[in-house]
Amino acid sequence: MKGLILAAGYGTRLYPLTLDRPKPLIKVGGKTILERLLRKFEQIESCDEVYIVTNDKFADMMVNWVAMRDFSVKIEILNDHTNSNEDRLGAIGDINLVLEEKTPNDDVLIVAGDNLFEFDVTDFLSFSKEKKKLCVALFDVKQKELAQKYGIVSIGESGKIDGFQEKPEEPKSTLASTGIYYLPNSGVGMMKEYLETGLVKDAPGNFVKWVAESHEAFGYVFTEGWYDIGDKKSLDKADTEYREREL
Repeated sequence: MKGLILAAGYGTRLYPLTLDRPKPLIKVGGKTILERLLRKFEQIESCDEVYIVTNDKFADMMVNWVAMRDFSVKIEILNDHTNSNEDRLGAIGDINLVLEEKTPNDDVLIVAGDNLFEFDVTDFLSFSKEKKKLCVALFDVKQKELAQKYGIVSIGESGKIDGFQEKPEEPKSTLASTGIYYLPNSGVGMMKEYLETGLVKDAPGNFVKWVAESHEAFGYVFTEGWYDIGDKKSLDKADTEYREREL
């Protein structure tokens, strides 16, 4: 299988910290977010390559960072050739860019470059390979007030997704979509199909919603730690907790 890390955002909510470096290269508990994610991919025996899609502003920095480190999995940096938050392709646009440029004849594990998670990724892959459909990792934020900040998923029998709401005022569940997706090889063509609909190209949750309604998608609920590094408050929380955990 192939890995895909979305790292082409501009992290505007973390300015000035992310003015001169991409969010995935921010350190959490003494290690960059990107290193922590790549170590997760190293745990997947079947993963032979990870694509990291970045933007033109940070492409050279990403290439140099990878070149200075040793990972057991092959890594390729792709530049989406955007230069600002205003002309970004959006997460779905970046996923499609990689799928079209690299045409992976394989399943793809997609991870947002500002997510940190503590569950065993091989368990998620076992679940996903059994379903053979688009799968998304879900975390129960437990509080409706928190659920209003995320893409919220409702699931039915065997984890089948039967509803999706983007930052809802009245959430129907508290299961947050975490930015961790499994796209089976058989479903890679759905991305192009989605883009032809003219629907939103940014938040991947829009793609999940469309697949769940027009095809079939499943949610995998985990209870281990999850951190969405969106702003200074969430960054500080993750940094503190990782430092305490790894003492």
